[in-house]
Amino acid sequence: MTLQPRVRRLFSAVALLAAVAALPACDSIYYKTMKKFGMEKRDILVKRVRDARKAQQDGKEEFASALERFKTVVATDGGSLEEKYNKLNGQLERSENRAKEIHDKVKSVKDVASDLFKEWEKELGQYSDRSLRAESERELRETKRRAQTVIAAMEKAEKRVDPVLQPLRDRVLFLKHNLNAAAIGALDKELVALRVNVDVLIGELDSSIAEAESFIAQMEADAQATS
Repeated sequence: MTLQPRVRRLFSAVALLAAVAALPACDSIYYKTMKKFGMEKRDILVKRVRDARKAQQDGKEEFASALERFKTVVATDGGSLEEKYNKLNGQLERSENRAKEIHDKVKSVKDVASDLFKEWEKELGQYSDRSLRAESERELRETKRRAQTVIAAMEKAEKRVDPVLQPLRDRVLFLKHNLNAAAIGALDKELVALRVNVDVLIGELDSSIAEAESFIAQMEADAQATS
């Protein structure tokens, strides 16, 4: 059974977007492709902020429970030391993946924001009507201010991730070559001290998520007002 032409075109478009998005050097091609689907850089920025917010929400849940899972594994009686190490290493890898996802999503927000504002500033010189240019400049300043605020919040939260993960990396690496009860017990003591870092990280993620939600709401309200 053959696919309908419209369905084939849709699959082709999705495949093209996925391929282009995977190539950082092809931003201009990506933007041109997205424009054909009615998405300008401004729309892409909102979408990427939304994606970054989702990554931070997922990361928040992962980091909030990671230490508890570590503590559960350490405190559980029975099972081999190697089995415990494998569980701890698996939990660390999941946390690392969440951290990488947050980093990648924040970077994608910064990249499209930079491209958007460069293009916007360049296009200001194309106006012949001074009042329209002044209005566009005002909108540019306001949009840039909003973007800088949400990016600053995301970066602040991102910087709090490593102080949580690095001690866990060190301890899991140590356990890899020192599978003994004393090494496992030492991890339990470290986890208590790490609770403060986790609480700070969760607070920064909450603030960043709130800034992202505010940014999205403001940008969507502006789009509706001009439509």
